[in-house]
Amino acid sequence: MNTLAALLPALPPVLGWAVHARWLHGRLTTARRDPLTGLWTRDAFTRRARRLLSDPHAVVVLADVDHFKHVNDVHGHAAGDALLTAVAARLAHGTAPGGVAGRLGGDEFAAVLVDHDGTAADRLHTLARVLARPVDTAPDVHTTVSLGWVRSVDHPGEDLSTLLRRADEAMYAAKRSGRSGPHRARIGWLLGSVAGRRHGRRGAA
Repeated sequence: MNTLAALLPALPPVLGWAVHARWLHGRLTTARRDPLTGLWTRDAFTRRARRLLSDPHAVVVLADVDHFKHVNDVHGHAAGDALLTAVAARLAHGTAPGGVAGRLGGDEFAAVLVDHDGTAADRLHTLARVLARPVDTAPDVHTTVSLGWVRSVDHPGEDLSTLLRRADEAMYAAKRSGRSGPHRARIGWLLGSVAGRRHGRRGAA
């Protein structure tokens, strides 16, 4: 009884500290989230993605909205924001469970998923089609989404930055192919046998 009585005065400060710690953790988590889309910011995504790359089945994905400036110019920034939010939600859903998605900036997004069952190609082709669907809140916005991806196992020893660069090469190769119509997505897969560097963004939208 005496011990309990001695501890009671210390409870308010301890509880106050616990509440403050929880509040601070929430603020830090919020700071790591993109305020528009809710995806992880570049730094937060990078930390989580690097952990996933320890799995040999990891797949690195890069996506962006084609002609996004045109969407903003013609339809307004509200429509552009709605489009980015929809792409983010679809990307996060398409790379779950176990994956991580982030917004790198502007209309560029990245993700890492773990392909334990060997279905990455099918999953990403489905995701590419989903990403290009019209947005309910902006049905008049017609655009396409380009997506590139690489398997980490095809490029042994390469870090996240290099794998994202390779996914970027695949994505811009898909852009240059031009094989897409309205509401379709361009998708490119950079194989491990590809040697050297493509010119990437030259002439791309």
